[in-house]
Amino acid sequence: MSRFLTAVVPAALLLGACAVTFAQPRPSGPEKTTMSSSQRTISQFVPDTHAQVGQRNVTVDEEKAVLTRYERRDARNSGPEGEHFSTVVAADGTLKGFANMSLDLVGKPLPSSERSEQIARDFLREAAPDLIPRMKISWIKPHDEPIRIVRNGRGETVTLTGMKMKARNQADGRWFWVIVGADEKPMVFERDIVWITFPGHRKTEKWLHDGWLKEQAASKPT
Repeated sequence: MSRFLTAVVPAALLLGACAVTFAQPRPSGPEKTTMSSSQRTISQFVPDTHAQVGQRNVTVDEEKAVLTRYERRDARNSGPEGEHFSTVVAADGTLKGFANMSLDLVGKPLPSSERSEQIARDFLREAAPDLIPRMKISWIKPHDEPIRIVRNGRGETVTLTGMKMKARNQADGRWFWVIVGADEKPMVFERDIVWITFPGHRKTEKWLHDGWLKEQAASKPT
């Protein structure tokens, strides 16, 4: 597994007054061996500062997957929309994506487009080599993600910016991207994203995005 996979995650998100519970999955049959092997591999890259806070079975484009979340052991900026490292792994062991939302990466200089592409390509060669042969890069530019933090006893939202290389897999028409952080490591990776051209929106679920998780929780009947 790539040295770039510095952590993998998903969690129990407390959204306002209601809690989104990440139940522990209980895979069986062929999935059990595959998922256990995948999780053992991923666990090597979880930051020492983090601990798993939740895990749940999810569906990605009608396929089974597991969402896992880690947060800092010192509880710095924990909880929904805060700091975390999350991963989505398909039932066959494919890493569908991860997100490293860290305050340590906020407000620092970013690598150039050329350097970001190099880092992204190196990562893909190790973590998702099947995406490279028919890869068509659309653009490489800064991309912002919000993080909710507590500073001086008060909550506020800060912007985490990385260099995003967005590309399309011409073999199946699906999108993927690597966002490189200020530390010159992949900060976000997502693959196999289905986009509906008209009316123009993403079809694939956004399990790595806390804002989307919050919306899903809010839309559920109480």
